[in-house]
Amino acid sequence: MNRKDEIIERLKENGCRITRQRKILIDIILENNCASCKEIFYKASREDNRIGVATVYRMINALEEIGAINRKNMYKVECAEDLTDEEGCEIILEDSTVFRMPKEKLDQIVRDGVRKCGYLGKGKKISKIIYHSQEMPKRESGINENE
Repeated sequence: MNRKDEIIERLKENGCRITRQRKILIDIILENNCASCKEIFYKASREDNRIGVATVYRMINALEEIGAINRKNMYKVECAEDLTDEEGCEIILEDSTVFRMPKEKLDQIVRDGVRKCGYLGKGKKISKIIYHSQEMPKRESGINENE
């Protein structure tokens, strides 16, 4: 099942009707690196002038609800398939800047963020980080909190 089919299936499970306009919006979001709802609207209105701004916002909200996108940070984070020697990820910013990050560095960032955000209570330590990718099977990262 490709990404588009997966999103459509999850939208249906969430009670959404899959209209032609919604399919257009899904295609635009998947095929482009849009930084805002306004940008998505401009691209969509070129394909179907009946798509309004409200339709775009409702669709973005529906995609957020099913976990397909995160509007707060419209950057794209992917596990890179071409990092064969070392596991890691690529972080692609909206200006197309690409950062390649090894798994060890990503683990450290997650550890620091969890501590800083207060998720770890007294005496609690992270035993494992599990990364879920949209395109690849989940990966586990065994980390030792004492490092």
